[in-house]
Amino acid sequence: MTLLRSTALAALLAASLQPALAADKPHNVLIFVADGLRYDSVTARSAPTLWKLKTEGVDFTNSHSLYPTITTVNASAIATGHYIGDTGNFGNAIYSGFNSAVTGNSPVGQFEDDTMLGEMNDHFGGNYLNETSLIAAARAAGFATAIMGKVGPTSIQDVTQRDGAGTIVIDDAFGTPKGIVVAPDILAAIKAAGLAPNAPKTAYPNNEQQKYMIAVATKIVLPKLNASGKPFAMLFWSRDPDATQHSAKDSLGKLSPGINSGSGRGGIKDADYTLAALLAWLRTNGLDKTTDVFVTADHGFSTIEKHSATSAAARFEENDNNPLRAVDTENAPMPASRRDLPPGFLAIDLADALGLPLHDPHLHKEVDYRHGHHPGYGDGFIGSDPEHPELMVIGNGGSDILYLRGADAKAQAAKVVDILTKQDYVSGIFVDDDLGDIPGSLPMSAINWRGTAITPHPSIVVSFASHSIPGCKPALMCAAEVADTSLATGQGMHGTFSRADTRNFMAAMGPDFKARFADKAPVSNADINPTLAKIMGLTIRPKGGLTGRPIAEALKGGKMVAFRRDRTISAPATNGQKTLLEYQRVGETRYFDAAGFPGRTVGLSGH
Repeated sequence: MTLLRSTALAALLAASLQPALAADKPHNVLIFVADGLRYDSVTARSAPTLWKLKTEGVDFTNSHSLYPTITTVNASAIATGHYIGDTGNFGNAIYSGFNSAVTGNSPVGQFEDDTMLGEMNDHFGGNYLNETSLIAAARAAGFATAIMGKVGPTSIQDVTQRDGAGTIVIDDAFGTPKGIVVAPDILAAIKAAGLAPNAPKTAYPNNEQQKYMIAVATKIVLPKLNASGKPFAMLFWSRDPDATQHSAKDSLGKLSPGINSGSGRGGIKDADYTLAALLAWLRTNGLDKTTDVFVTADHGFSTIEKHSATSAAARFEENDNNPLRAVDTENAPMPASRRDLPPGFLAIDLADALGLPLHDPHLHKEVDYRHGHHPGYGDGFIGSDPEHPELMVIGNGGSDILYLRGADAKAQAAKVVDILTKQDYVSGIFVDDDLGDIPGSLPMSAINWRGTAITPHPSIVVSFASHSIPGCKPALMCAAEVADTSLATGQGMHGTFSRADTRNFMAAMGPDFKARFADKAPVSNADINPTLAKIMGLTIRPKGGLTGRPIAEALKGGKMVAFRRDRTISAPATNGQKTLLEYQRVGETRYFDAAGFPGRTVGLSGH
């Protein structure tokens, strides 16, 4: 981006914010994101800092992740206050519409990568989200700003800030060729403090990397923000417990303890320790009384159990060597016919059912899936011409995103939905409104997927099945789900429309929030931006209308809001399957609890 263009954009953004700074100095804001933290994971013993914060401040007892319950989806919501029908951040990976070097010269965008985010901006008008984030608004209005933590969701918080000149951006890729530029004075201060020039590699639990980021935050970043003499806004995105829950190997092949293992609990302690260090710095420097702290998680979590009696991919996998096997509810190994589904199983099953070739968009070659081979990352392009596929399947863990690009997309969509309703691992299908009403599915507008997004719009999104693990309580800590991933049964994943994945942890405390208040109204990650913007005196003019609400009832002097529960159900498919969506409303703002086929989704009525 040229200097002239950058200056013009900054001037335009500043003009859209009213007021620049209130006459009375606004309070500071610290947003802490504990990636993958489930609400019921926080107890006085497991996470004393988080427990104390929710007990003494505001406990959001009815919290929600946005669907799909994936990291960068919710990062975009936390940043902008918009649902993804406006931001276009439909998953951790989407069809981008252009070939990217980051993903093997393929048109698949992987958002947990700073270089990819830069390419997305370049191809979509300078800001692929097409909305102003809270941190960008604060920066333009004169706040000192910083964002730290996990690569991808961190830089999404001020996605156009890439030159080190404004918001301080330090994620765990900084100091590497793929990282965001960090200002020379920050780098010099890191060196002077005796810290390494880049972060340690991610581990499970992520102790060393978390400690390093804490040191940079408390020795360099927070002191610099405080020394500016301005109010500050900072976001810290903790990799744990997500990183550890995904990669823990102490429960491979078993549902119990699954992600509730010792290493999983260690990841929760990592997040709690990190928050404790940030709060201690605020207290030591006399800023705890003038800083509002908002804690959230991007999504919940489940234990993986990926087997199927209907999947062609499972049968083809038996022809090859696959040591990973699914388990039954008693944790006994299953016979070879119940092996773990391979990555890309949905793409394989659709290619087989449609009778079309399958290509790996990253390796640029046809996939011989009938002999046990599978596409990488869960992504598969289906059709005779890999440069112009009829159907693209993009893997996103507990949900997959499908794009139809042929002239007969409507007819093909109906055929694909019919195939999906017959798979035992599918639970919930949503179809682009432009493709018409298809029995067994609901329209994407029902889940706020139709807005002002400027990225390519998906045709179908598929949520995978989930179930409760017998003998385990509480239910939302004990869910198992099918997931399109290279991870194995017993490890962790998210992304489905189960309540185990939509139920995230949220809490807040500070001078503008009520004390010892349990908020029973529904709230979501899309509400954080409008709530904190209100506290900070910012007016951010939206382009789209799919927004969250200020959580007024949690603020001092705020009154409790009324809310109600509702549901929408599709017409039945030929085999009787229906997609049921259950949600709550505060005025016109919708909060999605769970969706899927009755009996196949944790948290859905009757399950």
